[in-house]
Amino acid sequence: MQIAKLFFRFFQGFSDFRLAVSHVYVKIYCETLSHHIKNKISEYSNIGVRNIQMIFLEIKEVPMKKILAPSILSADFANLGRDVLTAIDAGAEYVHIDVMDGMFVPQISFGNPVIKALRPLTDVIFDAHLMIEDPGRYIEDFAKAGADIITVHAEACTHLDRVVHQIKDCGKKAAVAINPATPLSAIEYVLPELDMVLVMTVNPGFGGQKYIPYCGEKVRELRKMITEKNLDVDIQVDGGVKALNIAEIAECGANIFVCGSAVFEGNIEKNVKEILEQMNK
Repeated sequence: MQIAKLFFRFFQGFSDFRLAVSHVYVKIYCETLSHHIKNKISEYSNIGVRNIQMIFLEIKEVPMKKILAPSILSADFANLGRDVLTAIDAGAEYVHIDVMDGMFVPQISFGNPVIKALRPLTDVIFDAHLMIEDPGRYIEDFAKAGADIITVHAEACTHLDRVVHQIKDCGKKAAVAINPATPLSAIEYVLPELDMVLVMTVNPGFGGQKYIPYCGEKVRELRKMITEKNLDVDIQVDGGVKALNIAEIAECGANIFVCGSAVFEGNIEKNVKEILEQMNK
């Protein structure tokens, strides 16, 4: 009981017990601390706030939660619902929905009616990636269709801050995507307002492209920026992510991984399990 009270005093005022260490986002759970304290009782005979602090700093780092987000752009459109549910049943936690207008990117894909049609099938997170010009015009439509996260491109927004707040005003998580050659400075000032940053690791518009290696360094720099600002922002990567390179990309600091052809070409269940195994190494 005494330990619980001291624990409460030490963390009083914090709504979430989190500590950013390097590019690892550390979550400190009460039970972890409690277990650690019991093991340390012999060393700290006089338990106090100072010693609780020492124990806290000794707790082993817990890696940030990693999430697979299959991109339905690579699914079988004639059996879209089936493919989505197969990927989810195999362990995918997000569904990544690439929306293309043929203007911002060369291809045309689908719009909010597809999200609306898929929404009744599952309650997993729908992550709408708007690769479109002037996305602010359509935020409310995608929110009403059932998107949980709405991602807009920094390159497509004349007033990025305004669009980010449009998303939040709809009660959705706000994310901004940046193309491979776009510097991090383009989003630095809005970073505190974001829930997620999507780092494109290919030039957007086509599926099945090869991962651009220099994007890994950009992810490292972004994770460092997030850590230094003490922010709670996910880093998503999209483009050329496969079982063979996902562990290396995760090491750079990303924690949400968009995979298209790597999931939907061939046996979906087998592909997802292989990707998850490599992702969580």
